[in-house]
Formats: sequence, C-alpha cells, structure tokens
Amino acid sequence: MNNKSSTSNHSAKAYFRLFIPKLVTVLGSGYTPAHFRGDLIAGLTVAIVALPLAMALAIASGTTPDKGLVTAIVAGFLISALGGSRFQIGGPTGAFVVVVFNVIAQHGYDGLLLATLMAGLMLVVAGFARLGTWIKYIPEPVVTGFTAGIAVIIFSSQIKDLFGLTVGQVPGDFIDKIEVLWAARASADMAAMAVAGSALLVIVLLRRRAPKLPGFLIAVVGASVAVGLLGLPVETIGSRFGGIPSSIPFPEMPALDLGKIRDVIPAAFTIAFLAGVESLLSAVVADGMTGARHRSNCELVAQGVANVASALFAGLPATGAIARTATSIRSGARSPLAGIIHALTLLLFMLALAPLAAYVPLASLAAVLVIVAWNMSEIDKFRHLMSAPPGDRLVLIITFALTVLVDLTVAIEVGVVLAAILFMHRMSKVVSIQQGVDYLQEDIDDAAQPRVTFDHQTLPKGVEMLSLRGPLFFGAAKGLLDMQDAMPSAPKVIILRVRDVPLIDATGVGVLTEFVRRCKADGTVVLVAGVRPQPKEILRKMGFDDRHPNLRFADSFAEAREIAVGLVG
Repeated sequence: MNNKSSTSNHSAKAYFRLFIPKLVTVLGSGYTPAHFRGDLIAGLTVAIVALPLAMALAIASGTTPDKGLVTAIVAGFLISALGGSRFQIGGPTGAFVVVVFNVIAQHGYDGLLLATLMAGLMLVVAGFARLGTWIKYIPEPVVTGFTAGIAVIIFSSQIKDLFGLTVGQVPGDFIDKIEVLWAARASADMAAMAVAGSALLVIVLLRRRAPKLPGFLIAVVGASVAVGLLGLPVETIGSRFGGIPSSIPFPEMPALDLGKIRDVIPAAFTIAFLAGVESLLSAVVADGMTGARHRSNCELVAQGVANVASALFAGLPATGAIARTATSIRSGARSPLAGIIHALTLLLFMLALAPLAAYVPLASLAAVLVIVAWNMSEIDKFRHLMSAPPGDRLVLIITFALTVLVDLTVAIEVGVVLAAILFMHRMSKVVSIQQGVDYLQEDIDDAAQPRVTFDHQTLPKGVEMLSLRGPLFFGAAKGLLDMQDAMPSAPKVIILRVRDVPLIDATGVGVLTEFVRRCKADGTVVLVAGVRPQPKEILRKMGFDDRHPNLRFADSFAEAREIAVGLVG
C-alpha cells in the first residue's frame, strides 16, 4: 500500500512539474543583474516593435487600435509570466486578423469576447490534458497553406488605406471585397499613396541597411511628423477613431448567453487552434535560436489564461508572436522578464502618451501590415513545398484556396482531413500481406543463439502461411480478407505470422476476427505466430483469444510450424 501511495505521489509531482512557469525556473537558478540588463534592453526594444504593430493589427481586425494595445499589455504580461517558454513574447498576431474580422462581422464584438474566453478555457484544458505535444502532428502543407492565405487576406484588407480609396463598408468576402475596391479605384488619393509608399520604403531600407533599428516605429513616427508638418489631408487614427484612451478598461465578464455560446463555438475552436499552433511554433523557433527547451503543456495553459484575461479586459485573441520573440532574443533577452518589461512599457505608453497616437496616419499602419503580410506569406517555403509529392501539393493549394475564398475554419478542417487521408493511403502502401513466402528468417532475441531459417517448401501439405508486415490499421487491414478470398481452396491450417506488425487498431482486430470466423466455417485452424506487445495487449482487451475454438497462438514461427505438423498428422 505504501509503495502504491509513494508511486502515486511521485506521479503527481512529476505531472505538476510540467506546469511550473519558466519564470519561476529562471529566477530560481541564479538570476543576475547582468541578466536583468539584457532583459531590460530586449523588453524595451520589442515594445518599440510591438507598439505600431498592435494598433495596426487591431485596425485590420475591424476594431479600434486600443484593443490591440490592451491585448499586448494584458496577454503579453501573462504569457511571459506563466508560460513554458523562456523567451516567448505574446500579443495579437496576423494569424487572428481574418478570424477576428469575421467573428465581429457575424456576432459583434461581444461575440468575439465570448469566443476568446471560450478559446482560452479550451487551451487551459488542452494544456492540463497534455495535448501540447499533439501540435507537432499538424502537417506543414496545412500550416503553410493557411498562413499564406491569411497573408493574402491581410494585404487585401489594407488596399483601401494604402491607396486612400473612398469606400463605404468593405465586404468580408475576398471576391466581393476585390470587386468593391476595384470599383472605387478612381477615388485613389495621391497623398495617402505617398505616405504609404514612403513608409514602405523606409521599412524596407532600414531592414536592409540597419536591421537593428525599429523600422516599423521609425516609419510610423516619420509619417506622422510629415503629415503634421505638411498638412497632408490623409486619414489618421484621430480622424477615424477619435484617438485612443489613456487607460485600460476594468475587467468585465462577457455576457453569457446560451444561444450565442452555441453560435461562436466554431470560432472559439479556431481561435484555440491558432493560438496553440502559433504559440508552440514560436516556442520551437525560440528553442532553435537559443538551445533552450520549452514546456509545451505549460505554454498552452499560459496561452489559455492570457486569452481569458484578454477577453475580460475587452481585448483580442492572443498568442506567441514569432517575429517579436525572435527580436527579443536578438536584443539580448535572458528570461521571461523581457516579455513582462515589454508589456509594462506598452502600458506606460498608453497611460502617458496615448494622445500622440491620434496623429498616426492610417496609410503608414497599412504599410506596416503589408510587410507583416509579406513575412507571413513565406514565399520561399510555399515554393519549396510546390516541389513536394503531388498529394502534399494538393493539400497546400486546397488549404490556401479555402483560406482565401471560403473560411479559415473550413480550410483547417479540410486541410487536416486531406493530409490524414493522404498519410493513411501512404501507410497502407507500407503494409504487406504475403502468401507462400519461399524463404523466411526468424529473428532470435538471444544473440548467442544461431539465426534459424525456414524454407516454405518444407511446410507439410495442408498448411499455408500468410506473413503480415507493417501496422494493421483500418487503412490496410482489409487486405487480409482479400488475400483469403484469393486462395483457391481452404487449407487445414493457416499460420498467420505477425512478428512484423508493430501495432494494431480496432479495425485490424475486427478484420482478424472475421478472418478467423471464415476459417472456422471452412474447417481451418488459425495459428497466430510472434505477436508483439502492443498488438497482444489490444487483442487481449478486445477478446481475440482462445475463446475462438479454431484459434491458437505461438511465440514464434518455429513453434507454430511444429503445432501445424501435429494438426495435419
């Protein structure tokens, strides 16, 4: 009893260690003033990058710029404080722009808050259920396809401000949006185009010539100063939104209406999926840059808590931001304190300098998002995947097209299902079911014993052998019945060699059961030889055992052959 209690306590401690924030680990392992200096510089640097980006992403999502800042402050703080990555920087990202815009259009901003709250709870549950490692099973063509599709949609959403077009309500549907924007092409404003073009040029030149400088902020500030000095008649944050508040709102629970909860469930799943995937991808990138290792399930819990808090403060969905995380690392970050400092710096800006944001021209923020869209498109990776096998190319193109033309949720669902079907098809090709093998080598676990070989021709008359190789799962199991149907006559004994079957699923067990039932009807005894541990356990649990009168088991082919000889006399 004591041993069981001790084992249980040890397992519980090991489980809860998975959710210890990296901040606790780092601060408890010798944090020095030099480390703090690195975090301070990195936090200030990434805040400068995040400031215009948070406002631009909020505007592109169909809401006000202060929502982006609130998200970066609240969610950014909690992701760094509670997360399982040492270097993660959290906040609003381009991946959410399409989802947020559509949810607001369909369910209003209160619907978005409810969906974000639900997504946060889903992420917390996923983290405690230790589903963090499952993210690696999302195929790269799916991730690249919907990321590139989001990039196209973000770019299309900025055409209005890039060219200063006079348009009323821009439709959310991609085709309708392009038609409306094209119809308004004659209203293009030269001043807005000059501001956007200049901002783009500044960002591109600084990235090439002085990559360490905050190109986004310099371009936005420069555009704001130029518009003010020259009196250019372009739309600004102040003219469209009336500026941004100098405080963050008090937390408030979104209205919990059962009908609305049901309506926003698909959006909540999409937000949770995107937040989980992007945050863990960002953590993997950070690990690759630093040699550190993140705690994926702890990161999911932190992302969930951050999204719940963001919803309570009327913010947007949040996740780990790959570009901002990389910027923080390159700026000398040593711990999650860099992300906390980044969030506090943004809070200080909002409290002290928010009125200045009213002078920011929207054309300059559109230029920022054009660069974000270009980075998200991952042209090189897309081009590289186009040289992959046809099935992967099909998944990539369909996911991309559905993201742009239909809906992000549909794109993810269809992409993952297609990729799964493709994988199952490929795995089914790996599985082989052979009859009448002329030469067989039986491995011996004890290396001191000689390897034993068998010639199929030495099998007595009336004994047939089928050899299975590969996982016996639902995509391949039916081949065994096809092989049975192809036999010209029923033998007295069939030796079913399964030593090379590493795993089996419920469909595989069902097919084996049907195979044995058919053999019983033909008066054939089935000898199953060399069952490995995983299939043996599944077969036992599902009742595939000696309860079948014509079914027997043998540890090896040699033992099965001896039994067969005795049966046919």
